[in-house]
Amino acid sequence: MKKATILLAGGLFVNVLHAQTKLPAFRNAHLPVETRVNDLLHTLTLNEKISLLGNHSPAIDRLGIPEYNWWNEALHGVARNGEATVFPQAIAMAATFNEPLVRQVADVISTEARAKYNLAIQQNRREQYMGLTFWTPNINIFRDPRWGRGQETYGEDPFLTATMGTAFVKGLQGTNARYLKTAACAKHFAVHSGPEAERNGFNAVIDEKDLRETYLYAFKKLVDVHVEAVMCAYNRVNNEPCCTGQSLLHNILHNEWKFAGHTVTDCGALYNVVSYHKTYTTREETAAAAIMAGVDLECGGLLQADVKKAIDKGLLTEKEIDGAIAKTLLTQMKLGFFDNPAAIPYSKYGADSVHNTTHISLTRRVAAQAMVLLKNSGNLLPLQKAKYPSIMVVGPNAGSLDALMANYHGISGNMVTFAEGIANAAGPATAVDYDQGCDFTDTTHFGGIWAAGNSSLTIAIVGLTPLLEGEAGDAFLSTGDKTTLSLPRSHIVYLKKLRASSKKPIVVVVTAGSAVDIKEIEPYADAVVLAWYPGEQGGNALADVLFGKVNPSGRLPVTFYNTLNDVPAFDNYAMKDRTYRYFRGNVQYPFGFGLSYTSFSYTWKQHPADVYKRDDSIRCSVSIANTGAYDGEEALQAYVEYPSMERMPIKELKAFKKVAIRKNETTIVNLSIAVSELRKWDLNTNSWKLYPGQYKIVIGKNAKEELLSHAFAIQ
Repeated sequence: MKKATILLAGGLFVNVLHAQTKLPAFRNAHLPVETRVNDLLHTLTLNEKISLLGNHSPAIDRLGIPEYNWWNEALHGVARNGEATVFPQAIAMAATFNEPLVRQVADVISTEARAKYNLAIQQNRREQYMGLTFWTPNINIFRDPRWGRGQETYGEDPFLTATMGTAFVKGLQGTNARYLKTAACAKHFAVHSGPEAERNGFNAVIDEKDLRETYLYAFKKLVDVHVEAVMCAYNRVNNEPCCTGQSLLHNILHNEWKFAGHTVTDCGALYNVVSYHKTYTTREETAAAAIMAGVDLECGGLLQADVKKAIDKGLLTEKEIDGAIAKTLLTQMKLGFFDNPAAIPYSKYGADSVHNTTHISLTRRVAAQAMVLLKNSGNLLPLQKAKYPSIMVVGPNAGSLDALMANYHGISGNMVTFAEGIANAAGPATAVDYDQGCDFTDTTHFGGIWAAGNSSLTIAIVGLTPLLEGEAGDAFLSTGDKTTLSLPRSHIVYLKKLRASSKKPIVVVVTAGSAVDIKEIEPYADAVVLAWYPGEQGGNALADVLFGKVNPSGRLPVTFYNTLNDVPAFDNYAMKDRTYRYFRGNVQYPFGFGLSYTSFSYTWKQHPADVYKRDDSIRCSVSIANTGAYDGEEALQAYVEYPSMERMPIKELKAFKKVAIRKNETTIVNLSIAVSELRKWDLNTNSWKLYPGQYKIVIGKNAKEELLSHAFAIQ
């Protein structure tokens, strides 16, 4: 019996080996991936290769390769593809100051993406937004509060952006040594942050110091953690279109950084080179320039239509096309497109992995951690239910789905508006009433004022929506950018009338994806909460914060200026006088600001050393005690101040950590900052340089308020 078993096993091995030898090499998962890519590359005809250069790659029937659409979005949940968990907008995730939480979000998004992909291909559905290649995250620097797409970013700080972006990429791409869970994409490379109306032909003029220290910092960090794709931007940088110029793609991304993934254009960017930038006069010249710069894939159809003409004119060779196609084929190999699904660890995900109770619970937690308490007079919050038998909920965003979802969103059948969340939390014994109160334009007709005067508390939800800020052509066909920091005038007038009609408490909740002018409404509010665009559980999350189930711990990832007159012109990309790193004036709320219901005290457990060398790490530890009346989470922020030299930042965030601390308890946070992180770009040598001199590490409540500090020297 034992001998028969051995013979049977041996026979199975021979059969399997025989079956493998009949497979084309590109389908043989036992071969090195480079061998497989090379085999497929040499199996394809030139016309077939060219057909794969666009986001919609047609089927190659003779090889049994189905069509594939590379275009997919997952900014804060699987987007534009039916049911999915809708997480808070990216700027809100940055406000959590919680790197592991953001990675957990991205891991859930990639789980849902795999599940939806599996279900789709079972029915041979391969439409746009159904693939596994996600053009996310947006790691551009939110340098100017007018930019409508700033809500898609992780804020104004390069370090925070790089850290959150890295966490998101790791969550999307997974930890399997062989297969990508999904493919992430760092966008938009580079120096891209408005104005939206001019983006197709805009020329961002910037020197190498600001380019390296601010605009490229996060991209380099994501390349270092092997982000699978980089998307080149619409604009020019120093006269070179981002998708055809040599400086960014060829010289920096590929030659200097040794980027090993694939490069994709923003959608229609190559058409813009001809039509708006006018760098080249013909489409085939543009196609050749893109391939030569390092573009591997186009969102659009110019390459598919014009690369053959470029080859015929001697502008390109087939070998250069091979170089582009090899990279996208490698991505598809990593995703398992040519393998038996049984071998792929993510192939069993199904409908129960999409929008389940665990994922819904996570988005509620993230939304609550993102909300920023800006004002709390007389410790009105958290609300004590016994004190407020009746609550009036008013405001144009109280029942708004737009104010929850933001842009690039999915769809959920479980969207909880702010009014619904408050009513749920208040319970059936509390009289909760609702009135829209006002709209976004009318400054004379208002509702709910009489009812608010008869209630024991009013909660007014006002602010912006993605209809008022967003991407050009996407924000209700508007230009997308803001022209003011002000909230809609009708909202301000309405709050003023509410305040005049009643002396009872008013809580104002503001929705926005950017910095807005809070001082205009602050006199009419006893408490102010910035809710961002908080996703599908925004209503429940807000209620968790208002009623004290969650202690507010969100921190601002952008500076709230007093006026737009405080910042340079929108089209000026120099960092001078921008963001907390370079702005020296007074602000409404500094970067990193956020109030809490409890209080925390900080002491050095181990302060940094006094002297460091270039290869050292700055190691220290901080003891944080919760000295207040509530359990809470605290966002430790560690900044570095630089020697007094021309064009040095005032200070920079170089470490942060979110910690949960129960009341009357203490926790220790260990920090480590590589001294090499303090290098700055030297314009004379055109290289990174660590400047010797006196530095200071500052543990701050925010970018303006110092809690602990220690001076040190770098030799």
